[in-house]
Amino acid sequence: MQDNHPSTEEQIAKDVGARLPSGAMAKLIASLALLWSLFQLWIASPLPFMLRIGVFNNTEARSIHLAFALLLAFLVYPAFKRSPRDRVPLIDIALGLIAAASAGYLFIVYEQLAQRPGNLTTMDLITACIGIPLLLEATRRALGPALAVIALIFLGYSLAGPYMPGLLAHRGVSFTALANHQWITTEGVFGIALGVSTSFVFLFVLFGALLERAGAGHYFIQLAFSMLGHFRGGPAKAAVVASGMTGLISGSSIANVVTTGTFTIPMMKRTGFSAEKAGAVEVASSVNGQIMPPVMGAAAFLMVEYVGIPYVEVIKHAFLPALISYIALVYIVHLESLKLGLTALPRANVAKPWMQRLIGFAFGVALISGVSLAVYYGLGWLKPALGDAAIWVVGALLVAVYLGLLKIAASNPPLPAEDPDAPLEKLPQTRPVLLSGLHFLLPVVVLVWCLMIERLSPGLSAFWGSVILVIILLTQRPLLTWMRRDGTHAHGNFMDGVIDLREGLIAGARNMIGIGIATAAAGIIVGAVSQTGVGLVLADLVELLSMGNLMLMLLLTAFLSLILGMGLPTTANYIVVSSLLAPVIVALGAQSGLIVPLIAVHLFVFYFGIMADVTPPVGLASFAAAAVSKGDPIKTGVVAFYYSLRTAALPFLFIFNTDLLLIDVSFWHGMVIFVIATLAMLIFAAGTQGYFLVRSRWYENVLLLLIAFTLFRPGFWMDIVHDPYRDIPPTQLVQALEAVEEDSQLRLRIRGEDAVGDMREFSLLIAIPNGETGAEKLEKLGVMTYEEDGKVLIDSVTFGSPAAELGLQFDQEILAVRAPTDRWAKEWMWLPALLLFGLVVWMQRRRQRD
Repeated sequence: MQDNHPSTEEQIAKDVGARLPSGAMAKLIASLALLWSLFQLWIASPLPFMLRIGVFNNTEARSIHLAFALLLAFLVYPAFKRSPRDRVPLIDIALGLIAAASAGYLFIVYEQLAQRPGNLTTMDLITACIGIPLLLEATRRALGPALAVIALIFLGYSLAGPYMPGLLAHRGVSFTALANHQWITTEGVFGIALGVSTSFVFLFVLFGALLERAGAGHYFIQLAFSMLGHFRGGPAKAAVVASGMTGLISGSSIANVVTTGTFTIPMMKRTGFSAEKAGAVEVASSVNGQIMPPVMGAAAFLMVEYVGIPYVEVIKHAFLPALISYIALVYIVHLESLKLGLTALPRANVAKPWMQRLIGFAFGVALISGVSLAVYYGLGWLKPALGDAAIWVVGALLVAVYLGLLKIAASNPPLPAEDPDAPLEKLPQTRPVLLSGLHFLLPVVVLVWCLMIERLSPGLSAFWGSVILVIILLTQRPLLTWMRRDGTHAHGNFMDGVIDLREGLIAGARNMIGIGIATAAAGIIVGAVSQTGVGLVLADLVELLSMGNLMLMLLLTAFLSLILGMGLPTTANYIVVSSLLAPVIVALGAQSGLIVPLIAVHLFVFYFGIMADVTPPVGLASFAAAAVSKGDPIKTGVVAFYYSLRTAALPFLFIFNTDLLLIDVSFWHGMVIFVIATLAMLIFAAGTQGYFLVRSRWYENVLLLLIAFTLFRPGFWMDIVHDPYRDIPPTQLVQALEAVEEDSQLRLRIRGEDAVGDMREFSLLIAIPNGETGAEKLEKLGVMTYEEDGKVLIDSVTFGSPAAELGLQFDQEILAVRAPTDRWAKEWMWLPALLLFGLVVWMQRRRQRD
């Protein structure tokens, strides 16, 4: 095992413009960061409820969380570029203390506030008037001026409502009501976004920091190099895979770039990549880390609250696009290697025949599946049998597995020291590298198990994963030293492990300062939207601009995300765009006849939000990579954006083809979707890169893009050939319900008043319930209809019924009923696409031979 150095934190601090003072102030900042991490672990654990001390409700926890973030922000981030970096001025210390006191005010006087809701005192008003400007100043320091300016605009809009022109006008908000709503209640700064940061995000960021400190990042890099280094452009492919594996446990693009990039970027440059392309590959793969489950970017946890689904469901929907995106990036790197004419590095492992490799792979999959099934059913039997003692038995089994994996690690050579300047002459062998760090996978397995199998909350799952990591950090050094009886390698003692733990806890907290501040500042925007009703105004405005066209609406949303991404971090970008536009897209889709699931819209916004770290001229990840590669940051950002086109294409595809999000698909159908979608994305990558088997001609690029589109969305062409629905008169709704099979759906077109009394039309899908007759099925849906002047109107809707949940209301008119028709499956359109692909392959092979 290599010795860890705190250079990663220093590099991140340098990239985001933070201070690194020395002496007593450095110790104070480290102590505050350490205290913050310990506080977050405490409130996430079951200990407060077991010991009945230190129990904090959500509002109190958010208050303390923001107090830590604000105090550290003023201590760590200087006011101006010319401000000192080696010390903290007294004014910043004073501002930090005042800001922390303002944030902690809700915790201090919580009981009084609970007894007088909405009744502001002078002290409340003063605190809000101090707290909001200081939060905006902390936002400007930590994240740049963009988010602070946008929050100020929304505050101004709240106060200036009566003076705004036409469409934007509202009745206005008094200064006192604004202060109360934004700072004293949980509708503004202390709202859902800060709550998610407090409950979930911190623990996952801390989990990633601890795992990196334990040495998992270096292990992933070495493993990726040993497996892929011998391919053409191997170091670049290894960089993608290493960043993908690091992305499994890191939700920060910049941290991912710095941790993996310091090693992979020099390696890529040494094999023939330019500084900009090497940096861009690292940026593209690191940014994708935010969409890779199980530890996605902070915005993914906000989705849990905004969409109202468990985090497990978010993981399920996000997994396939993320995996496809990474596979496509490996292929893009391969195409770049072909263009540059790069050669492969000598293979470290003995080459095996393909059949032997396939048998070995199948055996490995069977072994992992067998162990997984044994653990799943074994624990399923143990827990009821052992009752309360089950947790101790499971703990003992985990300790035994950990010791066994450490023994395996001790039986293999330690990983080479982390030295990016070392000459790349020999690749490490895969088997020894793989076996030397299997214990790093244990906390990841525990995390995934708690999330997916035990269905614990994300916060509690990350807590148990972090507990395993704490044990590993404290014990792996002395245990490995003891287990290596040859005495050739000294891994350190228990105190070295304590230092690792301390530095990991500090790094996790420092990484969270920006996220905590971003979620609080974005809360101002969300609070203004809820207080002024500007969301409805924006809906009308966007609908006007898009002329009711869903595709144009999606393009506007993507463009807005990219523009905001030039100045906002990914989390704030997601909060702003999703709170303003996600409901509008769903409503506009319904009006245009396309049923868009809410999770698909939020993932659409999330994908374009993560592009914030790539988008020139302000993509922070590009600047971080350029600092390592010594390349031009703007050129690096442009090339990285070009590589990330596949990430930009995916959201449009899964809006129109929700199969990609594994919504309502079986296991085998999901497997077919994965294979075809991966092939489609590889073809799309070849089309955008202008290179397939040889350099492509323009018409071949067009054909490749057309083939990719057809494979992704075969329904587009099948709908042109054959309408998927047949029209039924609304007066025959009961007969249609009787004729349509159970587990099928009817599509209804409805006209009625919206929440503000305006007439609107929208479409919805009704799942057919069980029933003998159409009338019985209609009754189970919870709706009664009547006819008047040839129109079918809704007479009543049962409260809590399926019809009520779909938005059906009294006096709405049913304009159209459409029932599914018998037609060929849309997947038949894949055949002509694959034949066309064969034609392109034939043309390029002929040129390749010539």
